[in-house]
Amino acid sequence: MQTRVALYLRLMKYRSFGKTGFETSEIGFGAWAIGGSWGAQSDGDSMAALHKALDLGVNFIDTAQGYGDGKSERIIGKVLKERSEDIFVATKTPPAPGDWPPSPYDSMEDRYGEAYLRSNVEDRLTQLGTDRIDLLQLHTWTRAWNRSPEPFAVLKKLKEEGKIRFVGISTPEHDQNAVIDLMRGGWVDSVQVIFNLFEQEPAAELLPVARETGTAIIVRVAFDEGALTGKWPRDHEFPEDDFRRHYFAGDRLERAVDRTDKIKPVAEAMGLAMPELALKFALSHSAVSNVIPGMRNVRQAELNCLVSNERILSSEELQKLHLHRWNRAFWYGGK
Repeated sequence: MQTRVALYLRLMKYRSFGKTGFETSEIGFGAWAIGGSWGAQSDGDSMAALHKALDLGVNFIDTAQGYGDGKSERIIGKVLKERSEDIFVATKTPPAPGDWPPSPYDSMEDRYGEAYLRSNVEDRLTQLGTDRIDLLQLHTWTRAWNRSPEPFAVLKKLKEEGKIRFVGISTPEHDQNAVIDLMRGGWVDSVQVIFNLFEQEPAAELLPVARETGTAIIVRVAFDEGALTGKWPRDHEFPEDDFRRHYFAGDRLERAVDRTDKIKPVAEAMGLAMPELALKFALSHSAVSNVIPGMRNVRQAELNCLVSNERILSSEELQKLHLHRWNRAFWYGGK
């Protein structure tokens, strides 16, 4: 039985990563939690989870400077030195210290100036232990800079110099459509976007534009930071060192759990557990290249990778799930 399960788990599916020419696993490895900020996490568990994911066919890893101030990158670099596969690694450069996301009054030169970008890319290379970054993403943005996106001109130079292979951007959480002009202008090879059972707005314009322009799409927050796994009661409390203590502050968790509970009967009727349904929904749009759930241990790696082998959602099922979109915008209390 164990042998059959192991073989089944290796049947990872792959998708085109935009126009880059790469085929990446539709389940990627989201590496925020292995850097910290999600509660207690041992390096041993992190490395075991990463090795297991790679064993099961994952060939795409997403990380960032901000995930433990390089800790996530260092763990990834250490694991990759023990592997022989060709693994696609994406990391992110944050803006220089200031408002997050950047204020519309911020100067690009102050937040993403050339000297800063060059220095940061060198640090990313050092932390990962490599001489070229597969995908360098700007970690946030403001649409105030769209008319003359000079940071991408700098990144283009770094591509020409062989420091980075491809350039991307991670959407600002509350203005994801801010990156559409960048996609249409050909400034980016990929966009990392929030797209899940609650946050379905990207399906209106961002994802169709990605398909039209050949921009690769990386989906993050498929589980809504865990709410869509359906595992928490309304009164769950997060540890002090877990960022979700802030994300779900006030009555946010109660509202998220209440809405998740309404989806559970739908998932059950489809014969899927909530985490499976959440990942399958994130993969349902044809513009999506991959989804990057966090994997903190071997069991999570196995369960997340297993989803790639399961059936796709039918158009009828997707129509039912569209009813559960949640236009919550900001987390103002009581709304």
